Amino acid sequence: MIVGTAGHIDHGKTALLQALTGQAGDRRREERERGMTIDLGYLYAALEPEAPLTGFIDVPGHERFTHNMLAGAQGIDLVLLVVAADDGVMPQTREHLAIVELLGIPRALVAISKCDRVDSARVQDVREQIRTLLAPGPYADAPLIALSSVTGEGIETLRKTLLDAQREVSQRNTEGGFRLAIDRAFSVAGAGIVVTGTALSGQVAVGDTLLLGPQGKPVRIRGLHAQNQAADSACAGQRVALNLSAERLALEHIHRGHWLLADGLYAPTQRLDIDMQLLAGESRAFEHFQPVHVHLGTQDVTGRVALLEGASLAPGGRMFAQLLLNTPVHAVNGDRLILRDQSAQRTLGGGRVLDPFAPTRQRRSPERLAQLVALASSTTLEDILPALLAHSDTGLDPQRLERQFNRPRSRWVLPADVRLIDTRQGALLFSASRWQALKAAVLEHLARFHQLEPDQMGPDRDRLRRFAGSTQERGTYVSLLDELLASGDIASSGPWLHLPGHQVRLSEEDEALWLQLQPLFEQAAFDSPWVRDLGHEEAAVRGLLRKMARLGLMHQVVRDLFYTDGMIRRLAAMLLQLADANPVIQVAAFRDAVGLGRKRSIQILEYFDRIGLTRRFGDRRQVRPDNALAQRNEP
Repeated sequence: MIVGTAGHIDHGKTALLQALTGQAGDRRREERERGMTIDLGYLYAALEPEAPLTGFIDVPGHERFTHNMLAGAQGIDLVLLVVAADDGVMPQTREHLAIVELLGIPRALVAISKCDRVDSARVQDVREQIRTLLAPGPYADAPLIALSSVTGEGIETLRKTLLDAQREVSQRNTEGGFRLAIDRAFSVAGAGIVVTGTALSGQVAVGDTLLLGPQGKPVRIRGLHAQNQAADSACAGQRVALNLSAERLALEHIHRGHWLLADGLYAPTQRLDIDMQLLAGESRAFEHFQPVHVHLGTQDVTGRVALLEGASLAPGGRMFAQLLLNTPVHAVNGDRLILRDQSAQRTLGGGRVLDPFAPTRQRRSPERLAQLVALASSTTLEDILPALLAHSDTGLDPQRLERQFNRPRSRWVLPADVRLIDTRQGALLFSASRWQALKAAVLEHLARFHQLEPDQMGPDRDRLRRFAGSTQERGTYVSLLDELLASGDIASSGPWLHLPGHQVRLSEEDEALWLQLQPLFEQAAFDSPWVRDLGHEEAAVRGLLRKMARLGLMHQVVRDLFYTDGMIRRLAAMLLQLADANPVIQVAAFRDAVGLGRKRSIQILEYFDRIGLTRRFGDRRQVRPDNALAQRNEP
């Protein structure tokens, strides 16, 4: 069990721990000289001879060192709130209590200290103050123990109450990857660099490799202590000291706030969606995009809060919000954090991390807010996943979900309605019903395209995606199309996609114009006419011939020069005959064979180069043996 103190300055937190454990808490010279705790203190003691060691984290009570208190409050099992009988409830009592409530610490004990200085009536008054203070929150029924660190009164009662709580402490989840928020780093002669912190999840053993800090530097665990005792392994819920080794690892590169993580969890982020709560004691509403200090793990970073459900949040209110941070952080679903004002002088509120990889767009859309409702309703992936998928057209990345919930995929029990879709960008999860609805939407968009563009065979994949205004990544959309093609719901003609029953047709105006132009192309034979020479309005002719080219009935050799499909095939057949006699085709030989001028012959040959019938080498060409047009023209 990890116990953390809380309370106003000079209310006797350090003295109480010394009376309870027999160990001095303030070990720094400046702390002893000033008679006050400045930074975190760490003690380990067995509460009875056969009991396991209990870890105690002593926190400073002065308002100037609240950031140190916050670093020590993360991951504790029980908070020991200390209130001096002579002072009663004070400002830091209230702030520390608000912080531990926002952090969701499961248990609390209240020690009324310095009872040797006051009479019993004063102790009773302070009891009433504390009961009133605790009544609205989760610790309303917390035990209150009157004691004195000087006389020893109540110390044994406190010890027995802590022992009872220790028996009830739940084992932390050790299934996920290991996470340690570093609160100290120092060098030990003969051993090297040591870091300490509270293990928040998972397990670690000597010889393991973890990733350190924002750069994700690989470090090896040379040795470790768990609960201040040498061990081969440690797990979530223990105070851990790790002896690290790595190439070019320097103590000055490690700071409080850095993380030690299992490899699969390393994913720095600067955008988190949270369930935010503003303290009821705030004097004014919290405004959208207000700057804050964010305390997460042992990190203290700055950023802004984007409110997702309104322009402001009233005191005591809750709202979904997105943190936009100036420094990368690490977080998983369920992590608690504290928000303080821009000057880091006042605690504003806190929140629970819902999604550490928050989206940059559509963050206030009804679909996204519905997902946040699901994320706020539970901390279990299996419970949340159906609702997340029901409100996602883009699918969910399983690797990101592993990191978001710190839950290995091997442990997942997926609902029956979930499909794993392989895309070019990786695997994605979809609900089967949602995936089917997306395919139906593709068919609807394709049918609408045919209705609007009856003279086209159909769009290619990218054009159909743009036409549909799809929110899916290209790889996901291609997977949709591939399934529809495989099932026969969509057909393809070259790159063009169309419904199986779709037939291209020209408009009545285009049909009438083509009846006038067709004889001109037939009469011209190999010397096809230019658009300007066809005797009709150029834009109309050009538009019609381009439509015919998309249908495969015409070929656009150069701008405003078109050949019918039959004439191009005849020219290709003559080219292949030349290649049979001499594999190396000269421009002059082709010119003489078709009876055209050199310039027109070159234009036709360059078109054959573009469609892959021939390959050019300087001023010579050879037929590509793998060309489909060549194969179709072979006898």
